[in-house]
Amino acid sequence: MASLIIIALIGALAFWDEAPWQGENGPSTVEPVVITDGRSGGTLAPRLTGLVRVVDGDTISLGEHRIRLHGIDAPESDQACLDPQGAPWPCGDAATERLAALIGDDPVHCSERDIDRYQRIIGECFTDSTNLNATLVAEGLAFAYRRFSLDYAGLEDEAREAGRGIWAGTVQAPWDHRRNPQHMLIPDVGATGSTSAAQDAGSGLQPPGDCAIKGNINRHGERIYHTPDSSSYSRTRIDESRGQRWFCTEEEARAAGWRAPRG
Repeated sequence: MASLIIIALIGALAFWDEAPWQGENGPSTVEPVVITDGRSGGTLAPRLTGLVRVVDGDTISLGEHRIRLHGIDAPESDQACLDPQGAPWPCGDAATERLAALIGDDPVHCSERDIDRYQRIIGECFTDSTNLNATLVAEGLAFAYRRFSLDYAGLEDEAREAGRGIWAGTVQAPWDHRRNPQHMLIPDVGATGSTSAAQDAGSGLQPPGDCAIKGNINRHGERIYHTPDSSSYSRTRIDESRGQRWFCTEEEARAAGWRAPRG
């Protein structure tokens, strides 16, 4: 009996030495996903670290985990934006390529914020000290996803003001593109190169009708209306998908819960 056991052990060791996943043609090794405890928003949250694959401008794969970047929404991979001259450019691809360039070959670590309905991790992700979520918004390659978080609203406001990336021309919000991917807002560019009032209305800069008061919602969630003589009127955009709206009178704006700007 002992001799049979010894023979079986020798056979098992021989099989292990020749096992196909141990040979030279086996899969290359990758850095494992390390899960530790990290702090996110003042609370303890799972933190994942490892090498990633970029899926698109706001999604990465880390091992078996699909991670959606918290608080941002980048143009979709099949989405085009318009430059200041009205020419289309692949802003969705640009966001994806920029995210890949920010990561390079470095490991990424992500703090889990939530799990969405598709079972993706919602995470804030970093390489060394670079916040990937914040950088994409700051460079004008992603929206602050204000429906879910205002964490990057200020960075979006700054990028809009500076005309960076997608804000240099015309962009359709990714959530609108997902509902209607055929839609593209094409400005009517005249012979002088200036855009028409129709484009300005579509961009949220000029009223679509006679009601010209802008009901804005700032990064702190404050509802503030701007009349045409307000100092911030010309640079204030109205995005109805974020709950912003147009008013015909100041009385109407105040009744709806908006206030006049201070100072």
